[in-house]
Amino acid sequence: MPVYAFICESCGSFDLSRPIAEAGAVAACPSCGVKARRIFTAPGLALLAHPVRRALDAEEKSAHEPDLVSEKRGRPLPLHHHAPSPPWVLSH
Repeated sequence: MPVYAFICESCGSFDLSRPIAEAGAVAACPSCGVKARRIFTAPGLALLAHPVRRALDAEEKSAHEPDLVSEKRGRPLPLHHHAPSPPWVLSH
């Protein structure tokens, strides 16, 4: 279940795990029981796998400092075997 952040006027912020269908519902503060409103925070990108995080960092950096590429890098794309065409598609 996703974790959502809420803020209580007197106690401060707290997190709750709840279903997506209940994301917008008002929550009671676990300390004082007063209604708390939901606050929006940045996604938890630190929890991503290292290769994914590295790719996101490179993408963000390239928006401001594009790299010049002189050769191809990485693995070639896998070959896809074409499925038979549906009967309504004309072929050569």
